[in-house]
Amino acid sequence: MGKVTGFMEYKRQSQHTRDPGERIKDWDDYTIPLTEEEVQEQGARCMDCGVPTCHTGMEIENGTSGCPVYHLIPEWNDLVYRGQWREALKKEHEMNNFPEFTGYTCPAPCEGACVLGINEPPVAIRTVERSIIDKGFAEGWVQPKPPKQRTGKHVAVVGSGPAGLAAADQLNKAGHNVTVYERDDRPGGLLTYGIPEAKLPYHIVERRIQLLKDEGITFVTNTKIGEDITADKLREDNDAVILCTGATQHRDIPAEGSHLNGVHYAMDFLHSNTKSLLDSDYEDGEYISAEGKNVVVIGGGDTGTDCIATSMRHGCKNLTQFDIYRKRGDERDVEANPWPQWPIVHRDEYGHKEAAAVFGKDPRAYGVMTTRFVGDDDGNLKEVHTVEVESKKEKDGRRIRKEIPGTEQVWPAELVFLAIGFSGPEQSLIEQFGVETTDWSTVKAEHEDYRTNVDGVFSAGDMRRGQSLVVWAINEGRGVARECDRYLMGSTVLP
Repeated sequence: MGKVTGFMEYKRQSQHTRDPGERIKDWDDYTIPLTEEEVQEQGARCMDCGVPTCHTGMEIENGTSGCPVYHLIPEWNDLVYRGQWREALKKEHEMNNFPEFTGYTCPAPCEGACVLGINEPPVAIRTVERSIIDKGFAEGWVQPKPPKQRTGKHVAVVGSGPAGLAAADQLNKAGHNVTVYERDDRPGGLLTYGIPEAKLPYHIVERRIQLLKDEGITFVTNTKIGEDITADKLREDNDAVILCTGATQHRDIPAEGSHLNGVHYAMDFLHSNTKSLLDSDYEDGEYISAEGKNVVVIGGGDTGTDCIATSMRHGCKNLTQFDIYRKRGDERDVEANPWPQWPIVHRDEYGHKEAAAVFGKDPRAYGVMTTRFVGDDDGNLKEVHTVEVESKKEKDGRRIRKEIPGTEQVWPAELVFLAIGFSGPEQSLIEQFGVETTDWSTVKAEHEDYRTNVDGVFSAGDMRRGQSLVVWAINEGRGVARECDRYLMGSTVLP
């Protein structure tokens, strides 16, 4: 695939980026697209692998390896190299309903499983993927394709994140009448309100939503199933119901003072920021502002990075991110973390680079655990107390963290954002539908089957599997649509 000697002739090149110190002055996309010629060179780096592993998603050691939607990566890399962009777009859409969502947000486990990546920088797969879909929309190749006939069956999809959208799209293609319910005022779930504009501009989500509407899908926003419409009513009005509300139950931090004013969940910060930005360009003041404040972000993942980027655009006074893990090396540990596992290495993400550009250093403090929050007499946060920790392996194989005496530290802070993940889905809707749950509070339904214990009720995405990647949500949305179609029709043509 690609040019036979391309991997030897061309160096890896991912998306260009705008200057970190300049881009924090606005909410525009922080990346700059490659030229067509540059993208074609990246496609040319794809090798004619005997057994390509980039496109086969699997979980190894609790991490994702390869692409969970089984993207036809070698095929569209080759087509791009040959300048056959429209054919590449068709191949992209065969396995992924929303390549723009993954192209903008996915950490690209496909690249971690790239054969070239064993001893060279891997193919810039995500860059090629995004370039294909961006060109497809720019050229007007992505057009509504409503089904030619309807089955007369009605399906309700609860939740409009990537799993719900993928399920709705597939079921609509099969000819069913699909209504998507969303409790927020805009569809998209965390794609809309959980990822900053600079990383995933809302118009990218909005144009796909409009396409789905033009194809016949109905969206009902500002509606809480279980409150505005009961579970019984929804089941009565539909032939099947799919629950895809995500895993949005915040994980708390076991530290004294977490109730203080100024301690917020990361998603509350990101949600209010984007809503106020889209609604009024901040004129309504309905958001948590980091302007002029000392900010601490607790949690080292993507959500924490998004909190950094947002705080930098607000104009925070100072910023520190606490990472419970020690700083990783620049190269993978080939014994503990071999290919094709996702490489566990040190990464400087877009928010880190922005903070470093302003404050002159990496904003992260590694191996740090929060012990308590301290406030003033009015209950407002003023400082965070921490201690350094190290991970120790017990005789039974368990790993525990032990505090290192003498490493206690006090950090001034008026704002803290808790970006330590989610504990599972919210339970009120689950209880009203009467579906069984697992020991981890997720909906009990097998992967590739998706049926709950309640007849005609299915579940997929983070609500079923727990907090995960956008690409896994699309995988599950496609899968639950297939099984729902089989339930409705007795057989299915959906993949």
